[in-house]
Amino acid sequence: MLNRAAVVSTLAERLPSGLARHVAAQLPPDLAAAMREAADASAGRDSGSAGERFGLTAFAGRVAARAGTDEDKALRDAAAVLEVLDAALAPELTERMAGALPADIRELLPVERAVQDTGLSG
Repeated sequence: MLNRAAVVSTLAERLPSGLARHVAAQLPPDLAAAMREAADASAGRDSGSAGERFGLTAFAGRVAARAGTDEDKALRDAAAVLEVLDAALAPELTERMAGALPADIRELLPVERAVQDTGLSG
């Protein structure tokens, strides 16, 4: 559970704050609270519109620090949480979220992996 909150908090920092709040509205209360809190804090640090700019290495480091684990486990946990989010969120919201992430973080999303697999087999 702690790792789930670490992932959604870090994701909220990377997403535009308005989008993070939309995602939070579709999450269970404990995860929604973690995402809203991080989105609000992130919005306070910048103009509140774009989200922080960082890539996969920083993403993994932040999740690992919050969860008290190593970066490899943090990435595995992040992929699992993003898979659950992909299934739980409205498809258009998942697409907006994916569009707001850099390519390296987006690769953790199951939709992106499916697209890559299709491209490699054809």
